[in-house]
Amino acid sequence: MKKTISCMNIDEGTLHSFGGENVIYNAKDLIFREGEYPQYYFQIISGKVKLNTYNENGKEFIQNILGKNQSFGDPLLFIEKLSPTNAISLQTTEVVRMSKNNFMDMLKKRPDLSLEMNICLSQRLYYNILMVNNMASSDAAQRLKGLLDYLKSYHDDDCRHSFPIELTRQQIADLTGLRVETVIRTVRKMANSEIIRLDGHRILY
Repeated sequence: MKKTISCMNIDEGTLHSFGGENVIYNAKDLIFREGEYPQYYFQIISGKVKLNTYNENGKEFIQNILGKNQSFGDPLLFIEKLSPTNAISLQTTEVVRMSKNNFMDMLKKRPDLSLEMNICLSQRLYYNILMVNNMASSDAAQRLKGLLDYLKSYHDDDCRHSFPIELTRQQIADLTGLRVETVIRTVRKMANSEIIRLDGHRILY
């Protein structure tokens, strides 16, 4: 049974037939900015994109890193709210970009895609709630596992130790509210318990 993931992966031909256009971003290009009204659905053809925010002191918080066949920007197309994150290309990245009006028209004419969108958004909400619950735990390993489960929910490979975590120890600390030293120590314990696998400094979950 195919795993339900937290983001859409619509056939590229279908996107083009409803007005989607291919756009290439260079490394570090800003795709959209926090505080802007969402205007597009994005689906990655190649490359990587990070969703992030900055606090009042300029400290970066990475919300997610997405890659090939993954989508972003879609949840906010259904509500009149400003974007809570920035989207920045990490390398040369090609996406199919579809305007909000065309995206809504596609969902009206393709109820199968509308249903799939509802399932993906529900999956995203489910893992968001689990992550919030885990972040409230005083157990560092539980906090880390909550973050890893959330990140892996965007990928369709559910095999053990198959998913690489594209975050530094500092970024994991920022996202979990733990000290870097605690993250390093907890990562070692989780590796010893075979919850994760280490490939050099890389975490595989």
